Amino acid sequence: MKLFIDSADLDQITELAELGIIDGVTTNPSLIAKSVGRDVNLPSYYKTVCERVDGDVSAEVISTDYAGMMREAQQLAKIDSRIVVKVPMLPDGVKAIRDLRQRAIRTNCTLVFSLAQALLAAKAGASYISPFIGRLDDNGKPGDGVRLVEDICQAFDLYQFKSKVLAASIRSVEHVEQCLQAGADVATCPYAILKDLYKHSLTDAGLEKFLADYKAAQ
Repeated sequence: MKLFIDSADLDQITELAELGIIDGVTTNPSLIAKSVGRDVNLPSYYKTVCERVDGDVSAEVISTDYAGMMREAQQLAKIDSRIVVKVPMLPDGVKAIRDLRQRAIRTNCTLVFSLAQALLAAKAGASYISPFIGRLDDNGKPGDGVRLVEDICQAFDLYQFKSKVLAASIRSVEHVEQCLQAGADVATCPYAILKDLYKHSLTDAGLEKFLADYKAAQ
């Protein structure tokens, strides 16, 4: 399973890219506004992100109508070959995904909360499909989000859809582990959770004991 960072902070993106633990980036205008301000030049920002990582970079359209999404998507795709255009799960969004695929523009269908929505996005030809597992848990019961990821993965395998499952709205290390077991192709995570993947109390205790034993043996 690949790991993407869900962030607009260039320092965070650069740090984790240099550590070699991330395979791409997901971001959106809201994250960018909070991190670097509303006056940022978005094409320049996205180009910089693409230069910091080796993998795909999801850049989101703001429009919710077909014509607006098509216009923005084509502009975003011109920035760099690694740009994947995030398109919302809407009727116009599904139509845009289909037509963008015909133009060889890759897409990430975002805000997916059901197997039926995933089916529509896959049939339209989305490169990635993003079930929002944390938000689904918030609206139902714990575990609903991961179960959706598992259901989508099983259905896509059965029908041989080519869309990749990108688990989003990750809230914990446990979510990452569960998505790995469920068969997700990608999990996109906040910086703090990616850093927490390193941590385990037994690792800390083992290292402390090793150092203590080494000093005692001198």
